[in-house]
Amino acid sequence: MALKFFVLIIAILAVVTSISHAYDPSPLQDFCVAVNDSMTTVFVNGKVCKDPKIVTADDFFKSGLNVAGNTSNNVGSAVTMVNVNNLPGLNTLGISLVRIDYAPYGLNPPHTHPRGAEILTVLEGTLYAGFVLSNPGPNMKNKLFTKILHPGDVFVFPIGLIHFQFNVGKTKAVAFAGLSSQNPGVITIANAVFGSDPPINDDILAKAFQVDKKIVDYLQSQF
Repeated sequence: MALKFFVLIIAILAVVTSISHAYDPSPLQDFCVAVNDSMTTVFVNGKVCKDPKIVTADDFFKSGLNVAGNTSNNVGSAVTMVNVNNLPGLNTLGISLVRIDYAPYGLNPPHTHPRGAEILTVLEGTLYAGFVLSNPGPNMKNKLFTKILHPGDVFVFPIGLIHFQFNVGKTKAVAFAGLSSQNPGVITIANAVFGSDPPINDDILAKAFQVDKKIVDYLQSQF
């Protein structure tokens, strides 16, 4: 009985430890303002800390989110990021923020954040938003969850899952989103698959997508 209890405790500790390492580590001090020093020989999971004696309020401040992003591009959207790379006070705090602007019928294309969940709220316009679950069992399709979002609505995208937002209105749209990492990362699916450097072999993509290689070559030429 004692052995079974011991094994159970070890199993629980293993699960808790694995979960805790799936997200940004908790800070061990009041703050750790990031230092962008390319010459440093110290590597940490995050950024090297600035000396607290020389930290100022500016290290925790950033302006500019009132300015709309330029949506004059192929997808008609612009993402303005606030993360540890441009707001050093976020280092070790496990959060970041984005502003997303959409032209009429603009798209924030299918993408994933490998290191953070996302919670999004609409300020202006109407968005069609959704995410796809990870691979299910054999002979089953990935389930899609979608909602039409209006100003004041909130939608959550779980960590690591492919998601998107599409402006279904004839006017511009604006949304803000918080993410559960100081640097959640982003992988835009189409860009990563068809625009990698060097490119993925077209035989591989043709077989994966079950299409002719000419279609793959055309898609790769677009990125």
